[in-house]
Amino acid sequence: MPPRLNILSSACKALARGVTRPVTVAAAPHQQQQNAFLMAAARRFSDNTTSPTTPPGQDDSVLHPSMFPQNQQSDHQIALSKLEMVAYGLNPFDVSVDGHKFGLPELPIPSEMHKSYRYDAVVNLMTKLLMKDGKLAKAQRDMTLILAYLRKASTPKLNPARPLVGYAPAPEFLPLDPVMYLRVAIDSVAPLIKIRHFKGMAGGGRALEVPAPLAERQRRRTAFGWILDAAAKKKSKGSGRTMFPHRVAEEIVAVVEGKSSVWDKRFEVHKRGTAVRANLNDFRLKTLM
Repeated sequence: MPPRLNILSSACKALARGVTRPVTVAAAPHQQQQNAFLMAAARRFSDNTTSPTTPPGQDDSVLHPSMFPQNQQSDHQIALSKLEMVAYGLNPFDVSVDGHKFGLPELPIPSEMHKSYRYDAVVNLMTKLLMKDGKLAKAQRDMTLILAYLRKASTPKLNPARPLVGYAPAPEFLPLDPVMYLRVAIDSVAPLIKIRHFKGMAGGGRALEVPAPLAERQRRRTAFGWILDAAAKKKSKGSGRTMFPHRVAEEIVAVVEGKSSVWDKRFEVHKRGTAVRANLNDFRLKTLM
């Protein structure tokens, strides 16, 4: 045995036999109990044992982790980590989630998980349309006030003559989800087409009107522009920076209830598109294709 181990073994045996310096001051009862436990632990260590004895009146579950050997501590930590994974509903023996609390994300990461796309698409688009002079924070505050107004609004009374979009829930559920409230109002009055004008192609210097389909983002942009124009023409009921968001929210409620003038604009665009749909077959358009 190396000399250092012999010295350590001799010191442990001497400590176990109680060969210590005399103490002039009597130790407290809990100090005597701790000393007895340390002497028993040293005696066990000198006899090449691995687990110390438990002092009288103390449970094994309250032992400090430093009293266990290093390899036994690592085993306990691994076991506890496996149990935590089971508690979170993960497979503790799966290599892909080993060492991760919630598992690894699937690659490639979709674009909607990017920080720039953390808001709803409709809310993000309408906020940008509300923005003036690059003041995005003010537009976000206005959108927050609009959604808060829709959340506290009463159940809308629908007009059967002006039905909402197909995915709209029951009217009593609309105030519970203000984002859905906003999306339903915009998609319900969003036009399906726009009228394009080709100058001088109708003869006599007149423009040739041709209906053209709109993409989803274009439809929503046009509808919200109509809503903002209608809200701007309303009289304010007070003063302050909250008045315009409240007028916009009132116009959105009027759209859902079928009382807004935005419905008339949508009807006029579709009516005009139906009237000029014959111009799609004009031979002069083929030269532009």
